[in-house]
Amino acid sequence: MSNDPRRVVVTGMGVVSPLGCDIDRFWSRLIAGQSGVGLIHNFDASSLPVRIAAEVRDFDPLEYMDRRTQRRMDPFAQYALAAAILAHDDSQLDVSREPDRVGAVVATGVGGLGTFEDQLRTMWTKGNDRMSPLFIPMMIPNMAAAQISLGLGTKGPLSTVCTACAASTNGIGDAFEIIRRGAADAMFAGGSEAPVCNVGLTAFAAMRALSTRNDEPEKASRPFDRDRDGFVMGEGAGIMVLEELGHAEARGATIFAELVGYGMSSDAFHLTLPDETGVTQARAMRMAIDEAGIDPSEIDYINAHGTSTPPGDVAETRVIKIALGEQNARKVAISSTKSMIGHCLGGSGALEAIISVLTIDRGVIPPTINLTVPDPECDLDYVPNTARPATVNVAASNSFGFGGHNATLVFRRYG
Repeated sequence: MSNDPRRVVVTGMGVVSPLGCDIDRFWSRLIAGQSGVGLIHNFDASSLPVRIAAEVRDFDPLEYMDRRTQRRMDPFAQYALAAAILAHDDSQLDVSREPDRVGAVVATGVGGLGTFEDQLRTMWTKGNDRMSPLFIPMMIPNMAAAQISLGLGTKGPLSTVCTACAASTNGIGDAFEIIRRGAADAMFAGGSEAPVCNVGLTAFAAMRALSTRNDEPEKASRPFDRDRDGFVMGEGAGIMVLEELGHAEARGATIFAELVGYGMSSDAFHLTLPDETGVTQARAMRMAIDEAGIDPSEIDYINAHGTSTPPGDVAETRVIKIALGEQNARKVAISSTKSMIGHCLGGSGALEAIISVLTIDRGVIPPTINLTVPDPECDLDYVPNTARPATVNVAASNSFGFGGHNATLVFRRYG
């Protein structure tokens, strides 16, 4: 019997995003360079310094669950369950045949933030005895994973990762390792976030982390541009079905890509700022590249963390140069799709991992929109403003989170 780790492939994908809740619609809008950023509709933000976000707007939870279930879930869990149902349908995986061998790792940065805000308001205005008994089951971060298990009937490994903006990249990496070591044959993996509420916007605005370009919402998220002034908050979920290769082949599944590398590291540098040297983040990239068994020159595309913050984009440029080497870094195509869907916090890495797989499957690299005046310190190929047809055999996806969490995934064309 071989001692080699089991191979892991992607056999299904589902998204709930500011650009749509259907993979084809999401992809077509993405490669068209369409922005999902606009004035906030979820609540009255007129008194806030930041009045823009990338909201999920064409989502009806009742398409995926009954009303009783929907009322017992915060939107972050609704998004996750919907994305998992879409990924399940895409994969055609029959969970009921081997429920003990199918699990889920679903990440989030903050969990049910809107529920937290609503219930505190109820307590303060109506009294302690009016708080909902569902407050905790709706708010706690593990409930997205739990609702997927309940909804789809998975009985294998079940977990939640909560590592800020790196959370769902870590979640996919954890699911990858669970399958590789033989603890499951298939995993629903990804992340979800629904932070567009008064407390979410106010808190991040107080940190001065958000763009205040309220008069030009579609132009507010501008990664690697000289005039960037912060990130735009987004929301949504991405879930992929990861499956052991032999299991997928035995049932005739469509294989979109193979997940071949995962790396993670930590900065020990600052609560919110990235390590400005780039060395620690680059180590996560190199770990993923080394585990994939490839040379850095083989990477065709990187979906950058690319948040549109002044320090973050400069640091990531430095990270890529260290991890790949200067010559390779100048050849690779890089884009930040946060320019279109905003920064979905704990859900961002999952959406970006799915985008990375789609570049391999569909042969187009999405653009970094709003990159009109390049920052001289961000001097790589960020595929500015227009999508680029390309053969992508290897794609990497980076995520870096508050607290110094760094994670990278590497996907390769299967076959």
